[in-house]
Amino acid sequence: MKENGTSPYEFLADDPRSKVMPIMISLIIGAFFAILNETLLNIALTTLMEEFNISLTTVQWMATGFMLVMGVVIPASALLLQWFTTRQLFLGTMTIFTIGTTLCAIATNFPLLLVGRLIQAVGTGLLMPVIFNVFLLIFPPHRRGKVMGLVGLVIMFAPAIGPTLSGVIVEYFGWRYLFIFVIPFALFSILFAYKYLINITEVTKPKVDVLSLIYSTIGFGSIVYGFSSAGDGEAGFLSPRVYVFIILGVVGIVLFALRQFKLKEPVMDLRVFKYPMYTHGILMFLIIIMTMFSSEIILPIYMQGPLALSAAAAGLLLLPGSILNGIMSPMMGHLFDKFGPRVLMVPASIVLAGTMFMMSRLDANTSSWVIIIGYILIMISVSAIMMPAETNGLNQLPKRLYPHGTSVMTTLQPVGGAIGVSVFISLLNARKNQYLNQSSNPNAPGTINDAMIAGVEFVYFTAFILSILAVILAFMVYRAKPQEPDIEIQQGKKLH
Repeated sequence: MKENGTSPYEFLADDPRSKVMPIMISLIIGAFFAILNETLLNIALTTLMEEFNISLTTVQWMATGFMLVMGVVIPASALLLQWFTTRQLFLGTMTIFTIGTTLCAIATNFPLLLVGRLIQAVGTGLLMPVIFNVFLLIFPPHRRGKVMGLVGLVIMFAPAIGPTLSGVIVEYFGWRYLFIFVIPFALFSILFAYKYLINITEVTKPKVDVLSLIYSTIGFGSIVYGFSSAGDGEAGFLSPRVYVFIILGVVGIVLFALRQFKLKEPVMDLRVFKYPMYTHGILMFLIIIMTMFSSEIILPIYMQGPLALSAAAAGLLLLPGSILNGIMSPMMGHLFDKFGPRVLMVPASIVLAGTMFMMSRLDANTSSWVIIIGYILIMISVSAIMMPAETNGLNQLPKRLYPHGTSVMTTLQPVGGAIGVSVFISLLNARKNQYLNQSSNPNAPGTINDAMIAGVEFVYFTAFILSILAVILAFMVYRAKPQEPDIEIQQGKKLH
């Protein structure tokens, strides 16, 4: 094998001399704890408010700021993947993440804690595009499903188990240990990668278009901030701070997109959307992100409200679904390699739609077993849809578009997350307030609980409608094949 990681084999995994497993271990360990960190802090926000004597609006910047920074840095990942080697980029991002984690662990005031959190977000945001891109280059299309299933374990299992894990840590050790426990694993990932990780990507150092970076920062940053701010006050989407930033974000994204089509070396090549299965995968990804958030955000509110469960009990009810999601993701990837996407996505989307309809019938007397089984069905369906859809879409891209395809996909994760949270919280509040306004005794505890249940039902019914769209899209999917390089080059010349 040559110094830059190339060999006579088209894919590194086909080379019998290559050591692929250490590379995978390096990337997955780092990614797991970086992604876990996204939701690890959510349950500790109340504790932080008391510790630093700050308001809910202020402490929410721990979550809002994290998503905001990710939305800003991820669009630049395609450029960075072509400017730095795999080793440089992975070791650099993990080092940044570890520095941020250490700052959070030793923070004596909220501003320092927030700075550490934002530094963490830089590392986390750049890490997933690196992992996606490396795995696309290492493994041929017919072997990617199982490998991407492992990535799915990281993307979905880590944030799903975060609230349960953090509840235990905060209760028995204190909030600082949310960061202290992560540091050794981050350091191990850095040392392991330093020893075993080789360069996989080709460093081409394309021209940096500063105006594109400005547009993307304004566009994606404003969109994430605008939607994330929708739940801060009673006005919701009618608040000037919300709709002004959303409009600014849309304008920024449109300007960014138009500029990319004019550049010979775009920062994010949006021509990835001319590949139908890639576009299909993006649509399925966004729908699943939305429906996931309807459960991960709304279910705890329902359980701690009308059902009067503690935070720890609510987290434990969601644990079986989270664990099964992690176990099933690699299995679904293996089935994807063997049978293709439709065999998985059609039945999974039907089960998802049926479960969402069932959850739209929740009430104050719903058994805990209904919630556990419902959440298990949701998370298994998600594992059978999300990673197969993403993998199938990326499989259709030619190699030169891998950095751009992964960059677009990972950019949409915080954007979709911010939109999902704000939309579903706004729908819940709107339906709850409508119920209270029509009630003769809106201050009665029973009425308040009934209003909350009405809001939860409305959210799940909306998610049911979204899942019907997923069923329709599932019937349209087919196994994607990579674009022939010579054809792609010819098409590229025509486009330019």
